[in-house]
Amino acid sequence: MKFDSREWIELVEKDFESAWLRSREILSERCLNERYPLYQFDYGQEHPVFKTIQELRKAYLSLGFREVINPIIVEDVHVKKQFGKEALAVLDRCFYLATLPKPNIGISAEKVREMERVLGRELGKDEIDALRSIFHNYKKGKIDGDDLSFEIANALNIDDAKAVNIIELFPEFKDLKPIPTSLTLRSHMTTGWFVTLSNIADKMPLPIKLFSIDRCFRREQGESAVRLYSYFSASCVIVDEDVSVEDGKAIATALLRHFGFEKFKFRLDEKRSKYYIPGTQTEVFAYHPKLVGSNTKYKDGWVEIATFGIYSPTALCHYGIDYPVLNLGLGVERLAMILYGYTDVRKMVYVQDVELSDLDIAKAIRIRDVPQTSVGFKVANAVVEIAEKHADEKSPCEFLAFEGELYGREFRVYVYEVEENTKLCGPAYANEIVVYKNSVYGIPRNEKFKDYFEDGIPTGIRYIDGFAYYVGRRVEEMVARGNGGILRVRVVESLRDVNVTIQDNVIRYIASKGGKIDVRGPMFVNVRVEI
Repeated sequence: MKFDSREWIELVEKDFESAWLRSREILSERCLNERYPLYQFDYGQEHPVFKTIQELRKAYLSLGFREVINPIIVEDVHVKKQFGKEALAVLDRCFYLATLPKPNIGISAEKVREMERVLGRELGKDEIDALRSIFHNYKKGKIDGDDLSFEIANALNIDDAKAVNIIELFPEFKDLKPIPTSLTLRSHMTTGWFVTLSNIADKMPLPIKLFSIDRCFRREQGESAVRLYSYFSASCVIVDEDVSVEDGKAIATALLRHFGFEKFKFRLDEKRSKYYIPGTQTEVFAYHPKLVGSNTKYKDGWVEIATFGIYSPTALCHYGIDYPVLNLGLGVERLAMILYGYTDVRKMVYVQDVELSDLDIAKAIRIRDVPQTSVGFKVANAVVEIAEKHADEKSPCEFLAFEGELYGREFRVYVYEVEENTKLCGPAYANEIVVYKNSVYGIPRNEKFKDYFEDGIPTGIRYIDGFAYYVGRRVEEMVARGNGGILRVRVVESLRDVNVTIQDNVIRYIASKGGKIDVRGPMFVNVRVEI
């Protein structure tokens, strides 16, 4: 809390030791919900794909490559130029783009009457002419589709909602069917490289070293554990008078060493894409110690990770490129799956699986009802203090926990037990809520549960703490009404019994992981409030 520095100067000059001990007074007491681990600073979490992309960018830049963006929407003629007679088979894997045509919209007398019914008034000749002009300009592409309702609203002096109702009167909009174009979504980064290099290869000094990490799109039969409709390709090219397969080996090695791969093997690719010179299309296999013994098909440590080759003059000639071009590429998702241990690309990319740490679960646990006044907090602390001090007191017994005033009324709070031959508090009163291996437990701090507290996440909430906060809140309400009463907790069967809650989403997560919430225990604490 804020303090008066001038006052503290006087205290320090008068008696430093006393002032130093009093310095604790400026610290405000925090509710348990505002204490660690329930209170934490959150931080963002990188997606494994984009984290891998960032590392690939750093690796390429460190090797002297310049980053570029290749065209993502390309005419299908480029695929035909690059693949030759294989183009039709490749285009079968491409997504073609389609567009909606601009409809011809006429305004008949009947249509005018329909619009007048919607508007609840007659339309003037100037308004009808303005609508015809708007629809004509829309057909000609002078007005964009997303501006149409705005233009109609202005012409008729109506709001946008009624303008949309006017548009709905014309079936020409509803009957529109997409018309395919010759534009495709890039299925191979190669398609973009040819377009880019055709513009710069004869102008930049050699060697030209470029890289691009961007999306490609492939019309698969369906998405699976290893294939998606859209994926990221990390690709680079070197343009020079003298490029060789040896350059590809050197680039692959330098690039992949950045990710911890240690040994490499190179093998001619049997697929033999027609845009590569025969005998240059090469598969890159790399060894990563992290994979050894893993529960994957790469448990020997070796994995196919990249492909490179040298573009053939049969493809380059169509783009006026007069130099050999080495191209190396790899799938970002494939690399990320290897680095982060995923076996299903869908779960990695689309976050179909959630992993929460015990700390994440603990953060979702809260005390439900909390006092709203400083007096209410004092009551809660007093109940905890009496329980800690007299829990084993033989019953029947009674202890005054708090005496004070709130809202102009005096009141007292007692902790008691009337039943004979028991104790003031049941044995579970000091059980603490702990998160351990995706489960939530209410357990005492003893040798039996030592591992739970050391390896798990104690929340700092004991049963008596949650109940005492409940008492503090109810006391505030009782004093406000002017009526006292009895507050008690008997056998604890759920978190709610001790005034604790956990987010529903996290409860479902715990269940999905085979965890449990076990907070059962005999508490037996009674409180009486007298106004």
